Amino acid sequence: MSVFNNDINNNKDLKFLDEIIAGCRENNHRDQKLLYERYYGYCLKIVFRYIFRYDKAVDVVNDGFVKVFGKLHTFHYDQSSKIEMILMGWMRTIMINTAIDRLRKDNFLPEIGITNEGVWIEDKSQASDQSLLYKDLINEVKKLPPTYRIVFNMYVIDGFTHQEIANQLGIAVGTSKSNLSKARALLQTYIKKLDQKKNYV
Repeated sequence: MSVFNNDINNNKDLKFLDEIIAGCRENNHRDQKLLYERYYGYCLKIVFRYIFRYDKAVDVVNDGFVKVFGKLHTFHYDQSSKIEMILMGWMRTIMINTAIDRLRKDNFLPEIGITNEGVWIEDKSQASDQSLLYKDLINEVKKLPPTYRIVFNMYVIDGFTHQEIANQLGIAVGTSKSNLSKARALLQTYIKKLDQKKNYV
């Protein structure tokens, strides 16, 4: 969905976004403000799935935008009709990485590499992830230990592979799979409790 008022396929919108990006690359403060205001809410939602304190999430979003403006010269797109979709995906990666950096800085990831890799069992069931309403799922994800929550968010919601997660977090692929399996197990426990409550009603 476009963050612009009109349809993103409108050539005027495409040209306008292209001009904003060009202005940001030249450190034009007006264009930077326009880009920030248009995508602030989108970026905050992404960061808030990793950092649940509003004040810290806002700080991370602002840090992320500093990186966005600093790296816009590396942003490229081939199809003008998909410029916004590509830009949002690019910004999403920056915001996630910035959130993880903040968690690491605040020592919320001290145990991320300690998992016993020899005992993990990959849960291949996707049904449990899809059986919860998105709102319920996010509420339960908030309760997961930070290391499980980060891997779950990256794999299930943001679509990273285990190899990409391992590279980003500095862990083994098996550790990523183990943390995901444990996160799913905790969420499945919630699902069973929810089903039991429904049966008693």
